Amino acid sequence: MVIKTDELPAAAPADGAREPSSQACGKGRPGAAELPSVMLLNGDCPESLKKEERATEPPRENGLDESEPGEETTGQEVIVIQDTGFSVKILAPGIEPFSLQVSPQEMVQEIHQVLMDREDTCHRTCFSLHLDGNMLDHFSELRSVEGLQEGSVLRVVEEPYTVREARIHVRHVRDLLKSLDPSDAFNGVDCNSLSFLSVFTDGDLGDSGKRKKGLEMDPIDCTPPEYILPGSRERPLCPLQPQNRDWKPLQCLKVLTMSGWNPPPGNRKMHGDLMYLFVITAEDRQVSITASTRGFYLNQSTAYHFNPKPASPRFLSHSLVELLNQISPTFKKNFAVLQKKRVQRHPFERIATPFQVYSWTAPQAEHAMDCVRAEDAYTSRLGYEEHIPGQTRDWNEELQTTRELPRKNLPERLLRERAIFKVHSDFTAAATRGAMAVIDGNVMAINPSEETKMQMFIWNNIFFSLGFDVRDHYKDFGGDVAAYVAPTNDLNGVRTYNAVDVEGLYTLGTVVVDYRGYRVTAQSIIPGILERDQEQSVIYGSIDFGKTVMSHPRYLELLERTSRPLKILRHRVLNDRGEEVELCSSVECKGIIGNDGRHYILDLLRTFPPDLNFLPVPGEVLPEECTRAGFPRAHRHKLCCLRQELVDAFVEHRYLLFMKLAALQLMQQKASKMENPTSLENGDPPASESKPEDPPGPETGSEEEGGSAGGLAKVKELAETIASDDGTADPRSREVIRNACKAVGSISSTAFDVRFNPDIFSPGVRFPESCQEEVRDQKQLLKDAAAFLLSCQIPGLKIGIGELITRSAKHIFKTYLQGVELSGLSAAISHFLNCFLSSYPNPVAHLPADELISKKRNRRRRNRPPGAADNTAWAVMTPQELWKNICQEARNYFGFSLECETVDQAVETYGLQKITLLREISLKTGIQILLKEYSFDSRHKPAFTEEDVLNIFPVVKHVNPKASDAFHFFQSGQAKVQQGFLKEGCELINEALNLFNNVYGAMHVEICACLRLLARLHYIMGDYAEALSNQQKAVLMSERVMGIEHPNTIQEYMHLALYCFASSQLSTALSLLYRARYLMLLVFGEDHPEMALLDNNIGLVLHGVMEYDLALRFLESALAISTKYHGPKSLKVALSHHLVARVYESKAEFRSALQHEKEGYTIYKTQLGEDHEKTKESSEYLKCLTQQAVALQRTMNEIYRNGSSANIPPLKFTAPSMASVLEQLNVINGILFIPLSQKDLENLKAEVARRQQLQEAGKSREKADEPMGTEPEQAGLPEDSASQPQAAKDPSSPGLQG
Repeated sequence: MVIKTDELPAAAPADGAREPSSQACGKGRPGAAELPSVMLLNGDCPESLKKEERATEPPRENGLDESEPGEETTGQEVIVIQDTGFSVKILAPGIEPFSLQVSPQEMVQEIHQVLMDREDTCHRTCFSLHLDGNMLDHFSELRSVEGLQEGSVLRVVEEPYTVREARIHVRHVRDLLKSLDPSDAFNGVDCNSLSFLSVFTDGDLGDSGKRKKGLEMDPIDCTPPEYILPGSRERPLCPLQPQNRDWKPLQCLKVLTMSGWNPPPGNRKMHGDLMYLFVITAEDRQVSITASTRGFYLNQSTAYHFNPKPASPRFLSHSLVELLNQISPTFKKNFAVLQKKRVQRHPFERIATPFQVYSWTAPQAEHAMDCVRAEDAYTSRLGYEEHIPGQTRDWNEELQTTRELPRKNLPERLLRERAIFKVHSDFTAAATRGAMAVIDGNVMAINPSEETKMQMFIWNNIFFSLGFDVRDHYKDFGGDVAAYVAPTNDLNGVRTYNAVDVEGLYTLGTVVVDYRGYRVTAQSIIPGILERDQEQSVIYGSIDFGKTVMSHPRYLELLERTSRPLKILRHRVLNDRGEEVELCSSVECKGIIGNDGRHYILDLLRTFPPDLNFLPVPGEVLPEECTRAGFPRAHRHKLCCLRQELVDAFVEHRYLLFMKLAALQLMQQKASKMENPTSLENGDPPASESKPEDPPGPETGSEEEGGSAGGLAKVKELAETIASDDGTADPRSREVIRNACKAVGSISSTAFDVRFNPDIFSPGVRFPESCQEEVRDQKQLLKDAAAFLLSCQIPGLKIGIGELITRSAKHIFKTYLQGVELSGLSAAISHFLNCFLSSYPNPVAHLPADELISKKRNRRRRNRPPGAADNTAWAVMTPQELWKNICQEARNYFGFSLECETVDQAVETYGLQKITLLREISLKTGIQILLKEYSFDSRHKPAFTEEDVLNIFPVVKHVNPKASDAFHFFQSGQAKVQQGFLKEGCELINEALNLFNNVYGAMHVEICACLRLLARLHYIMGDYAEALSNQQKAVLMSERVMGIEHPNTIQEYMHLALYCFASSQLSTALSLLYRARYLMLLVFGEDHPEMALLDNNIGLVLHGVMEYDLALRFLESALAISTKYHGPKSLKVALSHHLVARVYESKAEFRSALQHEKEGYTIYKTQLGEDHEKTKESSEYLKCLTQQAVALQRTMNEIYRNGSSANIPPLKFTAPSMASVLEQLNVINGILFIPLSQKDLENLKAEVARRQQLQEAGKSREKADEPMGTEPEQAGLPEDSASQPQAAKDPSSPGLQG
């Protein structure tokens, strides 16, 4: 991402975090001048600037710098969001009154939620809140409630139940009973997911009694588990999900279920009976309970005899919990303990995630009776209302209405984005359940008489289709293979158009689900589409890939507004009658006006230009870079397209080229003007000096990178002048821009503007004669993009052989599974895994008929899942055959030759791990396996049995709506930090966090990034407690929304360990680092460049606690890995040598210490020169080591000469100080401090405040030299933590800003 850091929102005054952010929001918005002028947000910027404004802007990045909608944002808005809170008193029956902090923009409903979560009021669900005797409306905002103010008393009043309220109450009680039970997370339901951080931190990391643990000299156990030591070959699976002590569930009840006597007969309804429950208490007492309008009581029914009369004790309770407390002492005791534990857990461990995260392993769990789960399964609820006619959700209406919400100012935009995000996450959940129901054969097709592959389904107002080429639709593109790829391409198109967010242009809700080998596309339904033929409906685009093509002025107008950010060229094509038709998208993109009058676009599978490397076109020759690498190659489908990120990178690359060319020409003009005023190559004689050339240009001979700094600024100014077309630019300057535009393939001759025609090279699309030149240029542009991909982007990537193998295996697994009946799933999957990963040479598949013998065989089932023949072909697969197919697939699909015939050869040849391959294939296909140790290498029995396959989950792809305002704040904050303004950066990022929370709720990947950066900033500013608190949230959130062993989670663990160490929580720091290393070994193995950083961290902490031998094992492992990946002469390796030398010094092994430090010194000297401070530091340390070595030798000699009577001065072997260890930890983690005392810190804060005022008064000229101002890296989101601070300080190292 390219950000111009000198053009950021003006900084805000330093008094308090609230106002500044609001000012930043207000002042930072208005003009493009104050927003980062280059924001390549993958076309993310909403369209809404008027065309007149466009013209005057710099010809920058195809309009990707468009500012936010609603320029008139005022400073007040953020304050509205953070209206000051006040406290109210809550009076609930049976407990002491308590006060509650609320904020004016909360709804009354949110107080309800808080009360249902509190330990002492959690058992109530059916109540209302009264103020001065008046009932408050559930959905009104607190600020609109008359008379509600600081200190008001709200009374909780119990309300009569209805059937709906009674069901909600039972469901809530069940949720409370299951609140510590992880089974929902293992089963992947209700957006529950796993988190294990508390196992390694012993609960919360705050000041709660933890500080005393592991202070400097307390003995702490540092021994790492054997299996994480460097060089260990063991890769156990069980430690991935350690057993949490709180999971041993406290049994409150044995059974709570709906009674078979439901629903109440008419005469009992008229007595107020709503439903009946059946309960077995922990003491084995069986009771029947009536839920009535007034509450819950025991009745006299038994399992076989209905008697609704009240039983003794005749106790009526408004809450089921109170009733159960009365009849079961065990329930009373255990429920109280359970709720205490529940509220002690970190909120982030229990809040639902926005999208479901699935776990690929799970322990053996007992299947307990659960009435709510059973009811959910049969009623397939979404609210509860999903299956009830008249109450299904109209997904399309919801999705489109939220897009139409106003977005003029910040509060409106937040409300709109929150609504969009919520509907999308609900729609994704519903679509996923529907897709599974379709494949499991539980939904009736709307065209049941057709072949199963061709069937389509509607469930819960969502349309489902399968990824097969049903009507030879994709015949020219690769048939079924193309039909399988098209949905994901279409989804990418939907994502992109949604991100550009043009008012009046609508896309369908789209989710792509891969499940049991099938691909299902789920879409919202355009109103009226099912009543008419597609031919009648489509008024823009083509339904037959370019034979008949239509256009429509309104669509052209709407799509024209997307063409700049999406870099799509408006172009003309010929239809089958030879007429020219104008389009602003690919021909397959269809426009349909729904019965609701909205303009929908669908089939966006070719939004991005094709990748010519995989599209051989007769008569077309690719650039040399491509042909040299053996391209173009025929692929099995013709839908390969360039990713949006690549298109953006290519255009950015072209823009820099454009600037350089123009700057070079200007400099040549300037030079020739100075020498002799004869005409230039441009042909024009020199005209009067034009305005942009007044300032003296840089020296002509300067190098490419630096030579254009002044020149580029001039070109920018010139380009703006020409783009605004006000006639001030002279003809020769115009010529310069025109030449540069032509050279980089810009479609405009006065400004940089690169766009692609998505229909070039599309089979069956013809272009008019008049456009031939444009078509030729466009073909060349596509060829250049294909070459750019190979020469500039690919070299930065590493081929992961493991990834290649698992992807090839996934392709084979997909077709393998399509032939498997539901009853044979676990047998088939375990057989596949055995053939893929087990060393056992001839695994035998168990056919499903083993368990039961049916009398009536061979009766064909009618409603069989798509494509399922009575097929047991899967059972004959052998490991040899599978690996042969994998190698063939790798060659055909990826063009890569694998040198292996069995899994053991693959592991040996490429240094892979079977456990990693297992994880990868499970994640890619949705398999969930039992958590246990698998003996992959046994040659006597297969590794997997069918009991080891627990589940198969869907793999879901969906749209991720963005919080645009929050994202801009986040970026501005990052840029501020990079300039060294830590405090303002911190405030902007805090503001971003508030806005993210406002849109996404508490759990989201972007909030995770925000928390990580905040933690890092607080750490740098010396506030360790705040750093710990934020980083703890970041780890929990990463575990919950990305997965417990996701690479991001591993990084978060490492950061948290650093902050724990800084806060003297040494044992916690070590256990977190050990966890990170275990996960790293499981996911990547030891041979990974990031492992060096992790091992350096572990080694340093162990050095700090004087475990020298252990420390050496890790530090020497890090040294070996760094040497392998960065070369023996890299600065990383020099640092590694120094760290090893320090441990040897502590062990008094000076010879080894000297040897390592000399190596480091040599690297510094050759890389940085004699005078660099690193070289000098190393030289000093060498002297110091030499003196110590000499002193030690003297002492030894003295002992040899005089024996036991020697007079020996005691040798001083000092343990390393915590401060010095922390200093080294900061260095290796890319955090560079300039050491400061408390006084310095105060001065620094004063200085920052002074600077902020200066910056407001006028641009401050001075260079930022805060701590870390020297470190270019510390704010970056990816946090390439292993950056070299030495290089950062080095004036000779290239420090160009993109």
